[in-house]
Amino acid sequence: MRLASGHEVLVARVLKEDGGTGFGFSLRLDATEARHMAEWHAGLRKEKPKVEPLLAHPWETAYVAGHAVPWEAEPGFAKLQWLSA
Repeated sequence: MRLASGHEVLVARVLKEDGGTGFGFSLRLDATEARHMAEWHAGLRKEKPKVEPLLAHPWETAYVAGHAVPWEAEPGFAKLQWLSA
């Protein structure tokens, strides 16, 4: 996904069997990093993945600080179209 700043980010979504969802991202465009974050967000991974801030983006800042990621900070996130399960 292209951020408002022009940088690119890889966004991952994990679907749980109970219908729950988890999201993750990687500004390094690392699929494993994004997937592990999504698994943790969904409660499927116990240990929170370590992320070193790259751009001081609001998503990074919130995640590292232990706050909810403000997905709405990027208009493109709401426009993502996900494949159905």
